[in-house]
Amino acid sequence: MESIQAIKPGPKPQKTDGTPDRRRRVTPETKPKHPGLKPHKHKTGD
Repeated sequence: MESIQAIKPGPKPQKTDGTPDRRRRVTPETKPKHPGLKPHKHKTGD
């Protein structure tokens, strides 16, 4: 029986040495490159 493999097994791939890949993380050094969320208004009742 064949095992089904996902195209992307998970959000954080591991490197060949077993440590998690940190490409998708916002670190304190790269924080200024990522703007914060824009202010938004809620409708009444939300």
